[in-house]
Amino acid sequence: MSVKNLEFYKSHILEYGFTVINSIFSVEETEQISTVLQHLDTSRENFRKSEDLFAIRQFLKEVPEIQDLIFNDNMKRIVREIFGEKYFVVKSIYFDKPETSNWYVAYHQDLTISVDKKLELSGFGPWTTKKNQFAVQPPLHILENIYTIRIHLDETDENNGALKVIPKSHTKGIWRPETIDWDVETEEICTVEKGGIMIMKPLTLHGSNRTTNGKKRRVIHIEFSDMELPEVLHWSERMNA
Repeated sequence: MSVKNLEFYKSHILEYGFTVINSIFSVEETEQISTVLQHLDTSRENFRKSEDLFAIRQFLKEVPEIQDLIFNDNMKRIVREIFGEKYFVVKSIYFDKPETSNWYVAYHQDLTISVDKKLELSGFGPWTTKKNQFAVQPPLHILENIYTIRIHLDETDENNGALKVIPKSHTKGIWRPETIDWDVETEEICTVEKGGIMIMKPLTLHGSNRTTNGKKRRVIHIEFSDMELPEVLHWSERMNA
């Protein structure tokens, strides 16, 4: 299964802040990934479990056996041709919103990066620390440089929490969502097939509604950059794709 015309998707991301590419993973590949996930020990420290959400932070580090399944030929080509030769992984999370999930996410931008330590650095802040993991809002040019891939292990539409986005919002710096002028802006629902991906710039305003159709939504979220951080600060999950 190969993807053609990546230039179209690349230009769509640059103009609108997002794109959807289906058929990145075959049925067999999607099932192989699902099988690995079904056999995990969910009691580990970086695993978060509630009625509404199961999540794994530092996913590719926590589940290294999944790396070769995720970075198939299609994914490697997308990173190389859409992002650039020097892009590498800087963050990974697995989300599982169960069939009964009432998890609602208001419009927001992804404004923090995961780093290995907390430092006083010009342009970096505010900071958050959770379970010895450090996140910080970096200078704008670092956020503008990041691409996010969201791998969909289930068919996702407006009835089970597909992302809704505001096209072109990634070009306007940092927005406070309460200032969105709906007389000017439009909303688009990003329907993604099972085995497809959504690519997004983190400054694209996005959110999701509650699940209403009783279908689960499992997503692997991976962020990429080609920038090293200043001084002795490092990406906490740096990994070549």
